[in-house]
Amino acid sequence: MSEDKYAAYANPDVLVSTDWLAEHLDAPGIRIVESNEDLLLYDTGHIPGAVHIDWRQDLNDQTTRDYVGPEGFAEICRRNGISPETTVIFYGDKSNWWACYAFWVFQLFGHSKAKVVDGGRDKWIAEGKPLTKDKPAPAPADYPVPAKRDDEKIRAYQVDTLAHMSAGLPLVDVRSPGEYSGETTHMPEYPQEGVLRGGHIPGAKHCPWARAANEDKTFKTADELRAIYEGELGLNADDDIVAYCRIGERSSHTWFVLTHLLGYPNVRNYDGSWTEWGNMVRTPIEKDV
Repeated sequence: MSEDKYAAYANPDVLVSTDWLAEHLDAPGIRIVESNEDLLLYDTGHIPGAVHIDWRQDLNDQTTRDYVGPEGFAEICRRNGISPETTVIFYGDKSNWWACYAFWVFQLFGHSKAKVVDGGRDKWIAEGKPLTKDKPAPAPADYPVPAKRDDEKIRAYQVDTLAHMSAGLPLVDVRSPGEYSGETTHMPEYPQEGVLRGGHIPGAKHCPWARAANEDKTFKTADELRAIYEGELGLNADDDIVAYCRIGERSSHTWFVLTHLLGYPNVRNYDGSWTEWGNMVRTPIEKDV
C-alpha cells in the first residue's frame, strides 16, 4: 500500500515508511532526526540512532524572534553528524508537526536531501518497533556555512501576508475551528500564548491541518488531499498560497502537504502566524462570532 500511495504523490521520495526505516537504521549516508513539541519525549525512548533537534533551542534564535542564521545552522548540522551529502530523515510527535517544521527550516538553508517518516513517532511506537534511551554520539561532520538563509521562496513575513491579503490571494488558516472563528485564541488543550485578539486574516480559507492526516498519523492519499484542498477549498496548483496557524508549526505541516505531496510550487509558511498577526496594531481581522 505504501509504495502505491507514495508513487501518487508529486514527490514520492520525500516520505519513507516506518517499515522502510526499520530496515535501514544502519544505512550509510542517513541521519535520523527526532523533533517533537514535547521536548522530554526523546529521552523517554527514541528510534535507534536518532539524534534530537530541539525546535526551541536549536532552530530558533534565542534573542530575536527568528530562526538561526547560516552559521548557527551549520553548527547544528556539524554536531549532529550531518554533512551536505547526508539524507536527513525527520520524525516526531503530533503527526509530525515539528518534524515538518524542522524539515521546512532545513529547506530555508537549501538542504534538500531530507525526508519525513510517514506516521512519525506515534506510528513507530504503535507498531512495537524498537526504541532506545541510548544517545548516539556521531562524529562531527563538515558542513560549510550556507551563503544565506533563503526566506523568500517558502517563508512569508507579516508585511508579505498583509500584501497577500490585500491582493485577494489565497490564504489558508490551518488552526482549529474555535481559533479561526475568534471564539478562542488558542487550542482548547493549550495555554494562551499572549495573543490579544481572536479571529482570522480577512479572506482566509479554513482547513485544519489534521484533515490531511489519518488516525494512525500518516498522510492521506494524494486523491484524498486533492479532494480537500482543490475540491473543497478551491485551490489550484498554480496558486500563490500563504498558510498560517498560531506559531508556524501546524502550517509547516500543511506547507509540506501542499508543496511536496501535491506539488504546488508557490506555497509559503507565515511562521509569525496568529501570535504576531493578532497583536499587531491596526492589522485587520475577521471574526465569525
